[in-house]
Amino acid sequence: MSFVKPKKKLGQHFLTDQNIARKIVDSLGTDVQDVLEIGPGMGVLTQYLIERPELNVNVVEIDKESVDYLNRHFSAIKNIWSEDFLKADIASRFPGKFNVIGNFPYNISSQIFFKVLELRNRIPETVGMVQKEVAERIAAPHGSKIYGILSVLLQAFFDIEYLFTVSENVFNPPPKVKSAVVRLRRNKVEALPCDEKLFIQVVKAAFNQRRKMLRNSLKDICSELPVQYAEKRPEQLSVNDFIVLASDIENLKKKDL
Repeated sequence: MSFVKPKKKLGQHFLTDQNIARKIVDSLGTDVQDVLEIGPGMGVLTQYLIERPELNVNVVEIDKESVDYLNRHFSAIKNIWSEDFLKADIASRFPGKFNVIGNFPYNISSQIFFKVLELRNRIPETVGMVQKEVAERIAAPHGSKIYGILSVLLQAFFDIEYLFTVSENVFNPPPKVKSAVVRLRRNKVEALPCDEKLFIQVVKAAFNQRRKMLRNSLKDICSELPVQYAEKRPEQLSVNDFIVLASDIENLKKKDL
C-alpha cells in the first residue's frame, strides 16, 4: 500500500510509523464485529483493520480529500461516511454494538470521549491515540492533580488502560507534544445507583472550581453537604465517592420537598 503525502487538517497529525499503527490496531479486541474508525485520514490504521477478517470496518471522515482517497484505495471498507462524528447519528447505522478506534484529532479528543460516554451501551471498547496529557487525565486515579471531570465520568462506566506512549517524531507534521494510546472497555455498571444527571452536575460543578472545598463549589446544588464531604476538594473523592455524594444530595433534596 502506498500513501500520498498527508496534509495537516483540523488539528490532525498523521501517523507515519507503521509499527505503531499495527500496534494500535492489535490493541482492539475481537468480541464485536463492527468497528468504527474516526478520522482515518489516508488510512494508516485502516490498512491493518481491513486485514482482520473478523471485523466489519466502517470509517467516518470529515475531510473530503481523505474520503476520496479512501474510496479509491480501500474497497474492503464496508461504509465510508463523509461527515463529522460529533454531529452525526452514527449509532443508528449499526444494528448492534460497535467498537471505536482512531488517531483522534487533538482539538476534539475530549469531545469524542464525551460522545463515546453518551453511547456507552452501544460501544463496548474504544482504542484511541490522543495527546499524552489527555490520556493521563482519563486514566488518572483520585488524589492526582490531573484527575478531573473526564476521569470521573469515564471511569464510572469504563475500565481504562493507558497502553503506551508515542513519540512526537512518528507524525507528519510532528506535534509539539507526545501522544499516547488508551483503551476503554465498558464495565459492568448498567446504571448508577443515583440520578445520573445529578451525578454529572455534581462532578462538573466540583471540578470547575477544583481549588475550593466542596461546600463552596457545590453550594448552588446543595446548601448543606453531608459533613464527610464538606471540607474536601474534588480530587480527594473516588468515582464511587462521587456516586455516593450524588445519592446523598438526591436524598437530601427529596427530604426538602
